[in-house]
Amino acid sequence: MKVLLTGGIGQLGSELRPRLVQRGWQVFAPGPEELDLARPEAIDFYWEKIRPELVINAAAYTAVDRAESEPDQAFAVNAEAPARIARLCRGSGASLLHVSTDYVFDGTKTTPYTEDDPVNPLGVYGRSKAAGEEAVRALCPRHVVIRTSWLYSAHGVNFVKTVMRLAGEREELRIVDDQQGCPTSAADLAQAIEAIALRLEQGAGSILPWGLYHYCGQGVTTWYGFAREILALLQKHGRARGVRVVPIATAEYPTPARRPAYSVLDCRRIETAFGLSRPPWTESLARVLAQLLPAPGAG
Repeated sequence: MKVLLTGGIGQLGSELRPRLVQRGWQVFAPGPEELDLARPEAIDFYWEKIRPELVINAAAYTAVDRAESEPDQAFAVNAEAPARIARLCRGSGASLLHVSTDYVFDGTKTTPYTEDDPVNPLGVYGRSKAAGEEAVRALCPRHVVIRTSWLYSAHGVNFVKTVMRLAGEREELRIVDDQQGCPTSAADLAQAIEAIALRLEQGAGSILPWGLYHYCGQGVTTWYGFAREILALLQKHGRARGVRVVPIATAEYPTPARRPAYSVLDCRRIETAFGLSRPPWTESLARVLAQLLPAPGAG
């Protein structure tokens, strides 16, 4: 199968690409210099060049706070590019797997969000992602949209690596404790997407479960709880001795973009449709920390 993977050097793409290649699929994962998603003509040119059978759109403008001052850039990548890709997929019969976010919700619920709950994003980033997933669902019949949350990995910039860095620089970390969500390992999400892509490849002539799904790590925590678990694992490895983590309210850490106070996702639909299981986020975090820390005796 010929696969176009956007965002191939990002957190998710870095986990996905080797998995897809190992399947024997022909994977095209252009960097931003080769495929600029903010330029429609670049998308058309690259499409004609490779003619994919499956597109996995793992690319996004993810600078949540900067998006407030750069709405045009955010919408170009997160909304207009997915819409263009969706039209191209519809025209050629290709399938489209598009990754979205928990930030499409406003966080006012107190029970996990299902795929049927209405979206109501709080900021530019969330609005641009909501527009992108809406376009994909409207324009490409052969689509799977997956919303995820609090993504982290051994690659790129993320909360886990930030906490690790700060733990080496400070004696005290002040972390927000009134926002709840589900940390998600990019490796776990990549494994789920690989399983779905395999199902799509094998599904010729059968009814496939196209549509909207949620996937995140199993279990709920806050950013403070997330940070505490990171520090506990670091201390287990002989790191971050004496570093304290202090819970604070969102109001004590103002940011340009508002975050949902509660963005827990209900993932039962994807588990049922594709037979997926989700590891507890604490177990997945331990595996990522093991990747990031040097082996004993390595210095």
